[in-house]
Amino acid sequence: MPEKKKITASKTTESRTIDSRMNKPQVPKPTKASEPDGVQTASAAAAAAAPKWNGQKQLAGFEAAMKQFHARNFKAARELFEQAAQGPERDVAQRAKLHISMCDRRLQQDVVTLGSAEEYYTYGVAMLNARKLAEARTSLEKAVSLDPAADHMYYALAGALALTGDLNGAHESLKRAIEMEPRNRIAARQDADFAPLANQPPFDALLYPEKKSW
Repeated sequence: MPEKKKITASKTTESRTIDSRMNKPQVPKPTKASEPDGVQTASAAAAAAAPKWNGQKQLAGFEAAMKQFHARNFKAARELFEQAAQGPERDVAQRAKLHISMCDRRLQQDVVTLGSAEEYYTYGVAMLNARKLAEARTSLEKAVSLDPAADHMYYALAGALALTGDLNGAHESLKRAIEMEPRNRIAARQDADFAPLANQPPFDALLYPEKKSW
């Protein structure tokens, strides 16, 4: 009988120990603070935005951007440079970023606003000196249309046409300039812009009418 009482006491003690463990308050484990909804870390955003380009594709994209850049399609070039700047090749990415800045400067330049014949003439001569022949020709043709009595505008247009290979148009414009102001003949003889017209019979006769062979 005493042994039974001892066993009973032992069970009672064990039961109380279990109950105390079960009733002991549980300390919550610390959890990692979560970021607010819709917010990404800078590194995560950059990783998500970066295209999966290899070096070969990045270089091809940069070369395509350069073609657009040289064609003065700065908006299209900028978009391609932005893509190339995200590629794995650091040198190509650096050059792409440099050209992005160059595109931005070109795109931010004020558009030239011209109104009078003299403004078109001045701008056309500036483009002619810069050898931007298409722009020069367009501007000088506009100047002549606005002021068809200005001999110096015909003279400048003749130079632009000569440099662009329009020999017939150059001849007609220079002839008109000389008819309006004979001194333009002397100027044209010494003007390098009319070098493409050398040894051309119509121009030779126009510039040197004293020659009897024509």
